[in-house]
Parts: sequence; C-alpha cells; structure tokens
Amino acid sequence: MKVRIVNKSHHSLPEYSTAFSAGMDLRANLNEALILEPGKRIIVPTGLFIELPPRFEAQIRPRSGLAIKKGISVLNTPGTIDSDYRGEVGIILINLSDETFTINDGERICQMVIARHEKIEWEETKDLESTDRGSGGFGHTGQ
Repeated sequence: MKVRIVNKSHHSLPEYSTAFSAGMDLRANLNEALILEPGKRIIVPTGLFIELPPRFEAQIRPRSGLAIKKGISVLNTPGTIDSDYRGEVGIILINLSDETFTINDGERICQMVIARHEKIEWEETKDLESTDRGSGGFGHTGQ
C-alpha cells in the first residue's frame, strides 16, 4: 500500500527496522533539545504530514526501549491519526520516571503502525448471547 507523505523534517522518511516489523520509528524534529521533567508531558513535532486512505488509521505507540530504560511513554497509547487529518503528526510524550529526560533532534520517540479499521452500525437489542465467561471482568479468568 502506498501512503502519501509530506516530509518537512530534516530527517529521512520513517522506515521499518526489520523485514517483519509492524511499526516504523518516528523521530523528533527539533531546532533545539526539549527537556521533559518527571511527571510532565509534551507534544513533540515530527515534521511529517500523512494522507491515509479511508478506513485506515496510524496508531502511535511507545518505543519499548524508551519505556523500560527511561520511563518515557506515549500518553494516549495508542494514539490515533485518522485518515482525514492533514496536520503535522505530533507525539504526546510523558515522563513517568523520576529523572529529567532530554529529547534531542532526530531522537526516535515512538512507533507508528498503519492499521485498517471497520465502521460499525449499532444494533440495539434487549439481551446478548451467553458465553462461558459471561460478565466476568478484570482478573476473572485467574490468569
């Protein structure tokens, strides 16, 4: 599938790191480093603008290395970029650690996964089909 992209950053286009990668790393596009204090959040620009086909979305997800090593995550995980959005892709990062984190230009800050989605129509009913699980909630299966 081809996706139209405008790259106003000073970095190469996002790409898959391996043959079977689901996501592409996105990079911070900065004129100067950003400081992310513990417990704070920030929108990091990427300089990228995309045009997805209808019924597709771009999902923005944390990078596992940043999460485990530095406590940096994407706040609204996964973030969704809808197919009709034409603005710059901005990434909401949060610092969940107790140390200040510096975001430098070109830093890989998140992953982007392109996914198809469906549109549904609600069908109101008085009851639902029964299952073995039923209405058992969080932790119900004992796993």
